[in-house]
Amino acid sequence: MQGYEEYDYDKQFDPATFKKILAYLKPMWRLMAVLAFLMMMTAGVDIIYPLFSRWAIDHYIIPGKTGGFGLFVAGFLGIFIWQSFNIYFFIVWAGKIEIGLCYRIRRDGFKKLQDLAFRYFDKTPVGWIMARMTSDTGRLSEIISWGLVDMVWGTVLLIGNIIAMLLLNWRLALLSLSIVPVMAVVTFYFHKLILKSYRDVRKTNSRITGAVSEGIAGAITTKTLVLEDKNLNDFQKLTSRMFRVSVRAAVVSAIFLPILLVLGMTGTSLVLWKGGSGVLHGTVTFGTLAAFISYISIMMEPIYQIGRIFAELQNAQASAERIFSLLDEEVEICDNTEIIKKYQVENYEYSESLKAIHGAIEFEDVSFEYKDGEKVLENFSLSIKAGEKIALVGETGSGKSTIVNLICRFYEPQSGSILIDGIDYRERPLLWLQSQIGYVLQTPHLFSGTIRDNIRYGALKATEDEIIQAAKLVNAHNFISEMEKGYDSEVGEGGAGLSSGQKQLISFARAIIGNPAIFVLDEATSSVDTETEQMIQRAIEQILHARTSFIVAHRLSTIRSADRILVISKGKVIEMGNHEELMIRKGYYWQLYSNQFMEEMYKAI
Repeated sequence: MQGYEEYDYDKQFDPATFKKILAYLKPMWRLMAVLAFLMMMTAGVDIIYPLFSRWAIDHYIIPGKTGGFGLFVAGFLGIFIWQSFNIYFFIVWAGKIEIGLCYRIRRDGFKKLQDLAFRYFDKTPVGWIMARMTSDTGRLSEIISWGLVDMVWGTVLLIGNIIAMLLLNWRLALLSLSIVPVMAVVTFYFHKLILKSYRDVRKTNSRITGAVSEGIAGAITTKTLVLEDKNLNDFQKLTSRMFRVSVRAAVVSAIFLPILLVLGMTGTSLVLWKGGSGVLHGTVTFGTLAAFISYISIMMEPIYQIGRIFAELQNAQASAERIFSLLDEEVEICDNTEIIKKYQVENYEYSESLKAIHGAIEFEDVSFEYKDGEKVLENFSLSIKAGEKIALVGETGSGKSTIVNLICRFYEPQSGSILIDGIDYRERPLLWLQSQIGYVLQTPHLFSGTIRDNIRYGALKATEDEIIQAAKLVNAHNFISEMEKGYDSEVGEGGAGLSSGQKQLISFARAIIGNPAIFVLDEATSSVDTETEQMIQRAIEQILHARTSFIVAHRLSTIRSADRILVISKGKVIEMGNHEELMIRKGYYWQLYSNQFMEEMYKAI
């Protein structure tokens, strides 16, 4: 977390950002048109109210007459009912737009996260992504939807008030509008301050979300290292900064809006001074002056709201910039247009005309680096026959996992080629390739749901018999059957309701049910006990038969049956052969194996 720095957005008003927002609103243009119409109707009724007051004063109160007053009351009541319906429906429509916009952004964001290469997740903390997809998206949708409500209403009401005032008395109207240029200058000045403040708020909020996510994920480590006080102190620093920047943003906004109101009331004072003189001289009626004062007071509300929306739009831009930084992230590993067209790749589906993989794999002068200048593999070449069982051993950071990740096309080489069955794997659909690979991690991840659901994720169209058969193949059926609900048992978040060995066996069943041609086991037995390891070993012997497989192993006793063992050091193959051959050579592998054997013997005593 501490090493990650988010990009600082320093543009003032960015039309491109709002153009992207409008693109998301485009599918809801009918809803927006209806909402705009409702807001114009609402503003129209608000403009009519002062005219009712003017009529009542000039025709009933001043003359002291009551003729036609019943019709006047009926008309006023009708307008009130009409306004009630307007308010009800615009709340419903604005809510639909808010939820619709939020849904579309989160849908596209989730899809982008599925498409992005591992490199993006290597450099971007989960908490920062969560902040963009939750708080930033929710805030943006709220501001845009309800901002549309207040913007249309405020603009129509402001223009309508100005027209009504000009028609009533153009001299008084121009006098009251004389303060508008001053408002424009104040608004322009506060624009920069508000935008800067809200950007700081969103950035700090992302850091807090990231810290919370990291704290939850590392809760056990925190307790074992007794880091509670340190983590609390670090978190307090973040929340203290959030408090400071939030107060600063609130103060700037709070100063801005009252200044607009003061300027507006200055206009009202000018109207009272000049209009009062007109009433005394008989050039302005009491009703007209009262209506004028009402219009001036009403006009302050749309000015206030437009000013508030203006400030909120700065917040919206700050949120949108962060959201689109994710949505606009370039997908490094994807199918080009020629592949998509040739194999009809669409919505995670591909043509069934593709031939099945046999499993022959070849690295041709492959070079790869995670960061610029830090090469993991350089001019790496390797040839694997179809159905061959390959074990990769070596010290941490030697390049073992990098090799299998390149085979799975989680990353792509910067130079060189990787061929599968003699064809560069970039000339085949990405999803098709990965659907042909079974991958079991050192720490398996299970999704919330039932055991049946988790096994079926390996082949969504799998039947009940196929699920049970996969579980039996990896020796998981017995413990599943002994559970109270069997295959309908809930695994809990991340598989918390199961032991490490049970999770691993289910992950094996999930990987094998799709009948993959290539199998990858990345330290798959390093985190389980000896008894579970033996069960997994028996499962491995069955599921790897006649499949090209790669075993990244820490426990060397698990790879004795491999056709070839590759000893990797600094991205190079320094030894290669089967277990017997390497033991006869008494090289690096022999030394590793002997040391582990002695350690296990010592523990057994």
